[in-house]
Amino acid sequence: MNFDLFFKAIPNVLNVDLPSTSSHVKMAPLERVKMMEDNSYDLSSVRKAAVMMLFYPKNEVTHLLLIVRNSYPGVHSSQIAFPGGKVEEIDFDLKQTALRETHEEIGIHPNDIHVIRDFSSIYIPPSNFLVFPFLGISQTELTFTLQEEEVAGIIELPLATLLDDSIIFNKNLETSYSKLIEVPVFQVEEHSVWGATAMMLSELKDVLKMVL
Repeated sequence: MNFDLFFKAIPNVLNVDLPSTSSHVKMAPLERVKMMEDNSYDLSSVRKAAVMMLFYPKNEVTHLLLIVRNSYPGVHSSQIAFPGGKVEEIDFDLKQTALRETHEEIGIHPNDIHVIRDFSSIYIPPSNFLVFPFLGISQTELTFTLQEEEVAGIIELPLATLLDDSIIFNKNLETSYSKLIEVPVFQVEEHSVWGATAMMLSELKDVLKMVL
C-alpha cells in the first residue's frame, strides 16, 4: 500500500473500539485461550513491558518493522518480535518505555516516531510479562542501527503481506508449553511469527482492515 494513502487513513484508528481478545485468540495456542478469556493472572505480580508496532515508508510502500531476537538462555530466544522491552525506573509512562527501547534496539530516535495510540495489552505466562503495544509511524525512510546484544536482524514486512490471509498457517513448533505443539503462525518468508507477537499482529491487522 502506498505510504501517503496509509498516512492519511491511519488517524481513523483512534475511532476504533479495539477487538482485544477476539483478535488475540485467533493466533493463540490452545493452552493460552482459557487463560486469556479468564484474565487469570495476578496483576500485582506481573512485570510490565511495552513494544512499538512501527510503520514507515520504504520506496513509497508502507512497511511494518519486526526484529529477530538473538539466541540466549530464555523463553523468547531467537523469536520474532516488535522492538521493545521491560519498563525501567527512568520511564515516566509505558509509551516512553516503547520509544526508549525502540531507540536502544534499532536506533530510531523517539523524535522520529509519532505514536498514534496504544493497543490491547497481552499477558505472556512463561515470562510473567504484561506487554503493552503502541502503534507508531515514521514519515521518512529509516536507517537501522541494531543493538547486537539483543537483535540478530530485522524483518521489513510490507503492509500488503500482513493483510494477506494466505500467510497464516498452523505449524508444529517447540514452545515453552510443549516439546511439539500445533500453533497458528504468520509465515513471513522463512520466519514463523507466533505467540504474543502473532496475537498482537492479529489485533493490528483486524483494526487496519476496519480503516483502510
